[in-house]
Amino acid sequence: MRAVTVTKGEFRVSELLTPTPGAGQVLVDVLRCGICGSDLHARLHCDELADMAVATGYEHFMRSDQSVVMGHEFCGEVVDYGPKTRKRWKPGTRVVSLPILRHGDQPHLTGLSAAAPGGYAEQVLVQESMTFPVPNGLSAEHAALTEPMAVAWHAVRRSRIEKGQTAYVIGCGPIGLAVISMLKASGVRTVVASDFSPRRRELAARCGADVVVDPGVDSPWTSAPRKSGISGVTDVLNLGFDAMEKLRRLPNVPWWYVFRAAHTFNKGPAGPVIFECVGVPGMIDQLLTAAPPLSRIIVVGVCMESDAIHPAMAINKEIELRFVLGYDPGEFRDTLHMIAEGKVDPAPLITGTVGLDGVDSAYSALASPESHAKILIDPRSTATAP
Repeated sequence: MRAVTVTKGEFRVSELLTPTPGAGQVLVDVLRCGICGSDLHARLHCDELADMAVATGYEHFMRSDQSVVMGHEFCGEVVDYGPKTRKRWKPGTRVVSLPILRHGDQPHLTGLSAAAPGGYAEQVLVQESMTFPVPNGLSAEHAALTEPMAVAWHAVRRSRIEKGQTAYVIGCGPIGLAVISMLKASGVRTVVASDFSPRRRELAARCGADVVVDPGVDSPWTSAPRKSGISGVTDVLNLGFDAMEKLRRLPNVPWWYVFRAAHTFNKGPAGPVIFECVGVPGMIDQLLTAAPPLSRIIVVGVCMESDAIHPAMAINKEIELRFVLGYDPGEFRDTLHMIAEGKVDPAPLITGTVGLDGVDSAYSALASPESHAKILIDPRSTATAP
């Protein structure tokens, strides 16, 4: 089969042996594969990523001296089965899969491990237990975006945002756009999106953002149509005075029961929920400084460098900081069906398609935020530029 390999940051279109499915695995013809932001980083900085992965207990991340087929956002058609499979779907069935294989008891990240070649190829192996049929005749282009949209759905779900809270999405690259889409799909009424790029702001509006802000001109924090009433620590302190003055006016009512009930049901004053989708040094600390008190910051952008924050700023504002990664199989399946049922539309993210011979030019194009968001690879296309 034809595939794109990367070694020491250099791409090459090669003829490789067709993968042989092992125990529990399925061979799939790749129809579309997305280029992820993490792919861009892994191409040049995989050794740093691999060292970090080892520190967390995963030893199989790709290294620069290896020849690796990347690509973990894909949709394909069933071709053949390996041993110990249930052969759940007929050949030709369109499927998507979590990008992970297991050899024995060792998990390997598809497209990010030399032992699990990815979707920049005509064929790829998937684990049958982690694979799902594509419903409702969903196109391969949209089905291929299940994986990045699932990352966003996990972030939104873990944020515990309520429909009436204001969401701020800082950074409108592919993952920020996916977060916007998922916030609106979950019913959040007010989403403020912020990015310096005019092109990305345009895509943010297409994904459903209610307010789109150029942070070089306007502050996202003052752009929301609905104000929370909490802009500083003084406002939080005054809430305590106001609550106690009202509660103590009620005769024969133990006011502390009201607080206990609020504590039991985790209710009380709350600020907005902020999604950090930039992933550059200094961004978290900027948000800690600028965000209103009682905010919840969800860190979705992956910063690969050391960073510094001022904890006292977060403490004085009682800001909650949460980091998220990936998704679980249930979130992945639910994301696929949300797309197939029209509850969320990934179309605005797709800005170009190339064949295997166009992967190198696609990476160059993705370096500019004004040109592209998500470029798909069609292994059978002859397109060399997106």
